[in-house]
Amino acid sequence: MSTPSSSATAPQQAIADFINSHGTDLTWQRPFYEDLHANPELSHEEERTAGKILERLDAMDCEVVSGIGGHGIVAIFRNGEGPSVLMRADFDALPVKEESGLSYASTNDYMHACGHDMHATALMGVCEVLNAQRQAWTGTFLALFQPAEETSVGAKYMIADDLVSRVPAPDICLGQHVLPGKAGLVMSKPGPVLAGCDSLRIRVTGRSAHASMPHNSIDPTFLAAMIVVRLQGIVGREVAPHEFFVISVGELHSGDKNNIIPDYAELVLNTRYYDTALAERVYGSLERMVRAECEASGCTVEPTFEFFAHGEVTDNDPAADAAIRPTFDSVFGELSITTEPSTASEDFCYLPQAWGVPYYYWFIGSTPESLMDNPPVNHQANFIPEYEPTVDSSTKAGLAAVLTYLHR
Repeated sequence: MSTPSSSATAPQQAIADFINSHGTDLTWQRPFYEDLHANPELSHEEERTAGKILERLDAMDCEVVSGIGGHGIVAIFRNGEGPSVLMRADFDALPVKEESGLSYASTNDYMHACGHDMHATALMGVCEVLNAQRQAWTGTFLALFQPAEETSVGAKYMIADDLVSRVPAPDICLGQHVLPGKAGLVMSKPGPVLAGCDSLRIRVTGRSAHASMPHNSIDPTFLAAMIVVRLQGIVGREVAPHEFFVISVGELHSGDKNNIIPDYAELVLNTRYYDTALAERVYGSLERMVRAECEASGCTVEPTFEFFAHGEVTDNDPAADAAIRPTFDSVFGELSITTEPSTASEDFCYLPQAWGVPYYYWFIGSTPESLMDNPPVNHQANFIPEYEPTVDSSTKAGLAAVLTYLHR
């Protein structure tokens, strides 16, 4: 149990005291989590997982709206007058074959390798406490369980399926994610906390020829290689050292036979950034460079550029940080720390954007002490949160953030 901050205000101290002594039985979380972990389902296929969530919610005093944008679920807990707060957890898995050695490891070549099973378990714990301890809060609590985060469209699908008109409008949206770091740490900050991202498919067209006659070709493989090299020149020479921008070449396709110079090459890029204005400048430089390389090679066909899989920067509201962070400090003491922004991306922020409300998103450390020297990272086959401290902090952090607004 953490020690509340000595500088806590009376409301923050009251929330910390409640969270550390509410008395609600949460022993069911362990088998619930292990069941989700042992039975992972890919994005858009989460029928069994959604069924387990609905089964647990069925025992609580709440309204449930299900089947939103696929397998999306919102549980609505009404408890008198007051603000409305939404907290979201995702619950899809990845096409990763688990290598954890756990007794409850998945065996279907899929895995909860990003911790979404923990997210769902923690949010269900928040629901359980708020449902059982209604004397401690007032207002409306919305628990949103989101499918298909890993494909970056789960939130968009729920919004497209009239989410905004099917549930009460929240005043603020909350979310969290387990990451590498000492298990049980609660890591938060105002401003950008997750990167924006884009994928970009570039096609350059040359002229095919026999491999023995390169002088008759316009070699798109050589052209693509020059583009790969020049991309890092954009980052290294046009982005200021104190700014953040990453370009990665995830795919490069050119030809399919050893003695034929192909007629085109295709590159698929992925970018990460915290500043959308900087991203637009980089994309302008990138297009200029690709066109110049095509001209230098004598291409007669213009290159094509296709952007897809866009993700917004997750940018925490400063006022929300000013309200929630002191509560975290009161509940967790030295386990509440200021984080660096993550270079990963999320689709969470589309939910508050749909209502035009502020949001707050934080991280929970999940690495066992024995692995701190070389911690497994999300999406790896051995990424397994240390259960007890991770579920404890993620459940309590959810309660702390929600009760910052709903506590009596």
